[in-house]
Amino acid sequence: MQEVKFGTDGWRAIIAKDFTYENVRRVAQAHAEVLQEEGKGKVIIGYDHRFMSEHFALEVFRVFKTMGFEAYLTNKACTTPMVSYAVKYMGFDGGVMITASHNPPEYNGYKIKESFGGSATPAFIKRVEEKLKSLKPIKVEEHKPEYINVWGEYMRGVKERINLELFRQKDMLLVHDAMYGSSVGTYSHVLSSTRLSVCEIRSFRDPLFGGHAPEPVEKHLEILKEKVRALRAFLGIANDGDGDRIALVDEQGSFVNTQLIYVLLLYHLLKNKKLKEGIVVKTVSTTYLADRVCKEEGVELKEVAVGFKNINELILREKVIFGGEESGGYGIVSFLPERDGLFVGLNILELLILKDLSLSSLIREIFKHYGEAYYERRDIYAEERQKQKLAELTKDPPESVGGFKVKEVKTIDGLKLVFENDGWLLMRASGTEPLIRVYAEMPSKEEVSKLLGLALELVGA
Repeated sequence: MQEVKFGTDGWRAIIAKDFTYENVRRVAQAHAEVLQEEGKGKVIIGYDHRFMSEHFALEVFRVFKTMGFEAYLTNKACTTPMVSYAVKYMGFDGGVMITASHNPPEYNGYKIKESFGGSATPAFIKRVEEKLKSLKPIKVEEHKPEYINVWGEYMRGVKERINLELFRQKDMLLVHDAMYGSSVGTYSHVLSSTRLSVCEIRSFRDPLFGGHAPEPVEKHLEILKEKVRALRAFLGIANDGDGDRIALVDEQGSFVNTQLIYVLLLYHLLKNKKLKEGIVVKTVSTTYLADRVCKEEGVELKEVAVGFKNINELILREKVIFGGEESGGYGIVSFLPERDGLFVGLNILELLILKDLSLSSLIREIFKHYGEAYYERRDIYAEERQKQKLAELTKDPPESVGGFKVKEVKTIDGLKLVFENDGWLLMRASGTEPLIRVYAEMPSKEEVSKLLGLALELVGA
């Protein structure tokens, strides 16, 4: 029997190797037993466009039905935020999403949504894992599937929270790249009654995702960049395989880094939507421009370790307005305590139309007001010797790096050196791979390159 290991957001494994009917049934049963202990009995099960996702979802449904739950399947493939929406707004006690998000095509996975609508907390996952250790598998009955239209309900919820009148002011063209994932048709649906036209690319189900992971990083978005330039569109938006992450391409066909998306959203929520009651959360690898926006608007900003689960823990304890990280996952908490690629994309569209600027012009305006910021991340191969060197540096950090004087040291996740110009260098050792992840942000590209080179010297790489 293969061991099931949960990661930062659910369990992911290779289909037919570890992600099997048997293991999926085991995980569903353990999940159900934890919910039964809490007296909860109504669940929603969704699935994405991956190979056999709908079949695995049906198996999960049958486990819950066999155990006496009121259970429903989404009536078609959906995004992860749609399952979160169903839990928060449609009366469900919990949810399951069959997806491996942005992993390569050979993977599938099992995401758990708790009763508050967000990803399961580490404490909840630990209980599921404990159940798995002593599980006595039940005989699963062949229940007839029962479906519910989560897609339609979610779309209504989105439309109620977006100013569609803004999108009726002038004719514009948007290119949406679903990357063969389950966000297919979402922008077209929301914007169908407006003057915003949507050109969809990679908009059908392909379980091989064109031969690479459905992850919206620049190397996978050449087709989107080319289409934006060819059609002279005003914006390109890409979503990952299960629709919770986003990437942007400006009107010139240039990739916009995820740090800038964070700043644009924060600017829109605080300046235009006046959402100032509560705190803003970022991870240690997120831009210093966020600090400047929050300071100007008088809003408290808190910094947590990398991973949206750490943002989620603050969402459960405090009133959070907005949380996000450099991987392209952002949560507008007044809507969902969850990352949502569609809702974030629509908020970016609102901002562009309110400012009546192209994306590249808006970024220039942001830089002019708050200062420039350039960011780069590198993953470097590291043996135990280099990881040990990083551990020693963390205990005894340098006072300066290449002439950049350190004003603050943070060790909540690796070693972060903050410089007098607000720039920073972050070094984190991977717990699962022979890697050290190095992140740098500075006011110029040249300083970023210099800092990354110095970081390699610091750890002896």
